Amino acid sequence: MRLPLIAPDQLAAEQRPLADDMRAGIEKSFKGFVSIRADGALMGPWNPWIHEAKFGGPVWALVKALASNPSLPAPVREIAILVTGAHFRSAYELYAHVIVAENRGLSDDKLATIVAGQRPADLTAAEGVAYDMAAALVSGGVLPELTWRAAVAAFGPHGAAELSYLIGLYCMVSVPLNTFDVPVSEA
Repeated sequence: MRLPLIAPDQLAAEQRPLADDMRAGIEKSFKGFVSIRADGALMGPWNPWIHEAKFGGPVWALVKALASNPSLPAPVREIAILVTGAHFRSAYELYAHVIVAENRGLSDDKLATIVAGQRPADLTAAEGVAYDMAAALVSGGVLPELTWRAAVAAFGPHGAAELSYLIGLYCMVSVPLNTFDVPVSEA
């Protein structure tokens, strides 16, 4: 790991409000995986965001916006997040969201196939749309028109836009995780 974890008593004045808000958000919405060390230091993507609060603050605001009353079903969201994490081979993102996806009812076989970079044969129609949209976007270029139409048909215009922003967010999560070589467990 390229950035040391910051214990709460070591936070700079400009880091403290962001860290406090993140800790509250983690305790409310990000459960089931290790994200806070025993001494209170934030782990995973939260640590790089605290180190560079100027950039981490806006990313955290987008995380909260997308986590607050999402219109997309939880399994659809997790499929898109895992396709993105698998594309970037982002260890912490995959670790955390496999746990979240299991808790939301996705099978181990389905998850293992996605993490391996392949499309499971047993996706529901909505999950398939999320997989296809995420796979197309992380591969680069303009989203194919038929993929966009399928997303709008499945989720409506707002839901399709939400899916796009979710995929973009998890690209933004994956890149700093990989840049700073954030491990799966820092505890």
